Amino acid sequence: MLSAFRTSADGLLRLAGAGMLEDRIVEQIGRNVSPAERRSWSRSLEVLGQDLADAGLGQVEMLVEYQLPLTSKRVDVILAGADPKTTDDSYVVVELKQWSYAESYEGSENLVAVQHARGPRLHPGVQVGLYCEYLTDFLGILAGQRNPVRGVAYLHNAVDRDISDLLDRQATEQSRIFTKQRRGEFLDYLRTHLAPTSGAGAADRFLSSSVRPSRHLLRYAAQELKDRSHFTLLDEQRVAYELVLHAVERARSADRKSVVVVSGGPGSGKSVIALSVLGELARQNRSVMHATGSRSFTQTLRRYAGKGSTRLKNLFGYFNSFMSAERNGLDVLICDEAHRIRENSVNRFTPKAKREKARSQIDELIAAARVPVFLLDEHQVVKPGELGNVEVISSYARQLNLDIEVVSLHSQFRCGGSEAYEQWVVDLLDLDGGEPSVWVGDGRVDLRLADSPEEMEAFLASKQAPGVSARMSAGYCWPWSDPRPDDSLVPDVQLGVWSRPWNVKSDRSVGDAPGSAFWATDPNGFGQVGCVYTAQGFEYDWSGVIIGPDLVARDGQLVTRRDESKDPAFRYRKSVSDAEADLLIRNTYKVLLTRGMKGTIVYSTDPETREYLASMVKVIRPVETVYATPVGGVLG
Repeated sequence: MLSAFRTSADGLLRLAGAGMLEDRIVEQIGRNVSPAERRSWSRSLEVLGQDLADAGLGQVEMLVEYQLPLTSKRVDVILAGADPKTTDDSYVVVELKQWSYAESYEGSENLVAVQHARGPRLHPGVQVGLYCEYLTDFLGILAGQRNPVRGVAYLHNAVDRDISDLLDRQATEQSRIFTKQRRGEFLDYLRTHLAPTSGAGAADRFLSSSVRPSRHLLRYAAQELKDRSHFTLLDEQRVAYELVLHAVERARSADRKSVVVVSGGPGSGKSVIALSVLGELARQNRSVMHATGSRSFTQTLRRYAGKGSTRLKNLFGYFNSFMSAERNGLDVLICDEAHRIRENSVNRFTPKAKREKARSQIDELIAAARVPVFLLDEHQVVKPGELGNVEVISSYARQLNLDIEVVSLHSQFRCGGSEAYEQWVVDLLDLDGGEPSVWVGDGRVDLRLADSPEEMEAFLASKQAPGVSARMSAGYCWPWSDPRPDDSLVPDVQLGVWSRPWNVKSDRSVGDAPGSAFWATDPNGFGQVGCVYTAQGFEYDWSGVIIGPDLVARDGQLVTRRDESKDPAFRYRKSVSDAEADLLIRNTYKVLLTRGMKGTIVYSTDPETREYLASMVKVIRPVETVYATPVGGVLG
């Protein structure tokens, strides 16, 4: 699958005239395309191609359906050519809209309501501006240049009066809007930034540019709370961000409580949204907190995001911190990793009086804020008693007669931006009823198999460098000992002559090994094997996964064996049924197999399973992305 369909404007018109344009695009980008999307190409791309030809720019290169690096998000068109004044490479991002009527969504500057469309959409000027910002952050060829890429939204079916609200927003070099009424201005704009010469060289350089890995959440979280520019939220991410802020303002002005649910897979940007919202609301002096059900994730956020500020550290809490919270005492409560919500907040330290009056944890979290926000991935429920999902939260909110906003994040920012890899993992583990398929590679993520734990560890060690992280994790199939009296770790994970310890149990470091909360972020975490509870919510550049005897291949399919698990939570069948254990084990490996930003190497302890995996991984499309020196860090 190529990162874009590429042709000149003249070439596009020839293909359109021959009725071959849509088929050629599908053939090049290699993904399933709906009839509606094909019609959209036919109606919009030919208009843009004809405009370029009429402007005398038929040799300008058009990169159609360009896939943003390290994501699964695609941009409509990027025009590549030469600047008429300087002859330097010149690039224009074009967002094509067929809208004929649109207006501001409830007075918002950044959200719009579109005729015949359900729910708010992102203002097209904001959308294309964010694409420009993202490209500038991630493509080496654009680094350090002034106005390296420009952006326009072209509403080629609209006249000004029917989208007047959209034109009220101040335009920038990255967010101009043109309508069919302004077609003459659009042609002049194109001539100003693109010369009537071949754009092939500029397109070559753009497509072969090195990619700087994404600016990871935890390295920049402290700055994020002060300066949100470290993160670029794209499309549904920005819609989710704007909806939360809009719900906060609406709840304040209308005295009406709202619930926002943001659902997305691993690496879709949920935690980036959470930190962005937290930072903005904190700057607005709103009473806001961030909570998770994960000690590791909360402790890491406190260390990195709250670095140097006790006040910032206090913004990060736990789901069970709100048992006695004042009703609506917060403006906003951001519940990250909300799939880890439990039935109630009671634990062995809970006083008897509170234990007897315990409410459901969802009730506590919804009650604590005027706008509770839940960010979750339903395939990351890995522990008995975890019940956070869209339907459970939405049903509870409906019972309380509350407003509900649900936003789905479909894009992928982990695993090299490969949605195909995430779906392959889901199908392999039989989590959605899909048939397992052979992984042949998609040019975006590096998946390998190891014949031994030694081979896996050596591969990961070779990848480590300043700013590049690698970790090993495994299913919970070995005992987990306390440290020895001499403050050393017991190598519990034993595979033949190879053995390594689990990550540290507590938050206290043991020798050079970091506390459990920091295993994924401290460079000294390499050398211990992480379990799902310390890996969940985090990511690293290179991931090594040991599949234990709790998941094996038999007769051509993967089956779970709960008796091989050493997780105490699986000990009693009365509390966790076999069906529940089966799903939790599969979800565990879903989490572990989707932690790697650049690649994953897998080793199974079972010979038959190794043979099965070898039949399911036959890479014929190696990774195509060229990585520059990474900036380092970790994203949850």
